[in-house]
Amino acid sequence: MQRAWRAFALILLLVSPGLSATSPPNKVTAAISALCSDLTSLLPVVSMLMVVLGSVVYAAGQMMGAETRARANVWATAALTGAIIALLISTVTPPVLSAMYGKTVSCTGAAPAPPQNNCGTVNCSGSTPKCCSSGSSYWCCSSSQSCGSSTSPCVGAET
Repeated sequence: MQRAWRAFALILLLVSPGLSATSPPNKVTAAISALCSDLTSLLPVVSMLMVVLGSVVYAAGQMMGAETRARANVWATAALTGAIIALLISTVTPPVLSAMYGKTVSCTGAAPAPPQNNCGTVNCSGSTPKCCSSGSSYWCCSSSQSCGSSTSPCVGAET
């Protein structure tokens, strides 16, 4: 039986680099990002509530008898330990998920910002990097052309 576990562990070690080399599908990345965002926003709040709960339980236990006081101390200690573990999880989650799934995991909770236009209402890039405008009209020309008017936007030879 132990030999079978060793063989399984060896196969797992040989296969795991191949599994981590592939990028995850978009749905998996979106789900991991949502999970990370939820953990980083929820766990600090839960941690603070556990600290408050532990404090209330400890204070209430001090007014009771010896046996109840001892149980209240144990419950308060458990609440504080849970709060510390929750803070550790919320702190460690983003770097661990980023290491596992690459830079595709976002723990901010916000959707990626749309690309900004660099030329008024249009985005000039690639073969037409030059921004031209006339009044409230914007257009893009190649770098070898000069800006004309709105009736004849780009003037000169096109490369």
